Amino acid sequence: MMDLQLKGKKAVVTGASRGIGLAIAQALAAEGAEVYGGARTVSDELRDTTPYTLEVDLATPQGPGQLVGRAVEEFGGLDILVNNVGGRTTAAAGFLEVYDDAWASTFELNFLSAVRAIRAALPSLLESKGSVVTIGSVNSRLAQPRLVEYSAAKAALANLSKSLSEEFGPRGVRFSTVSPGPVLTGTWTNPELAARRGMSVEQLVAAVPAFTGLSTGKIIDPGEVAAVVLLLASGRLPSATGSDWVIDAGMLKSL
Repeated sequence: MMDLQLKGKKAVVTGASRGIGLAIAQALAAEGAEVYGGARTVSDELRDTTPYTLEVDLATPQGPGQLVGRAVEEFGGLDILVNNVGGRTTAAAGFLEVYDDAWASTFELNFLSAVRAIRAALPSLLESKGSVVTIGSVNSRLAQPRLVEYSAAKAALANLSKSLSEEFGPRGVRFSTVSPGPVLTGTWTNPELAARRGMSVEQLVAAVPAFTGLSTGKIIDPGEVAAVVLLLASGRLPSATGSDWVIDAGMLKSL
């Protein structure tokens, strides 16, 4: 078994109450890290994972800084920041249906939340020579007009991570993004979405690999994304910085 050397490390995970964020928090805790999980609503599962939680709206200008500040104060420092919070804030079929408020709210949640968390965490991460892992999306590389604003925000995250790796890499802080394809989260187990497609939840989940083009034939488990995040956060790959790690079950068909 590979020792990820995470025991005793201090980590913040945004959007940690469910889905990918919860899987990351659980995986970090299982490796012996101390985890501060932040979310707008703290789930029972997150409370069972760590005693360090904060209910906070991470889409607000002050939210990410509040979470990071609380963690630094209680932990005495920080080694790992995982920017996971995100999602689509509006439903639209294409560009002409996406208005300024939707662009603004999508970038607040998906992009500026990471900018603000990184800004708050960097002084401590520079001391610890820590790492930042940001959850992107396969959509940052995949042209899907109905997800135009979400895809643009996720592409901006990849560019941000690359830029910060250039600026702060010489000072010992590593930046990476992890870009999943369809993951088995509430996005795909939503009964309303299934009903709109005339399916049960089970039928919808079973159909996802075919209609999204997953060459493995299987939707991605959140634990798979967590495993990549932990490896990047661990320091076992000290030369891995500025890269976007795709875990998409073969959804992308070209480099």
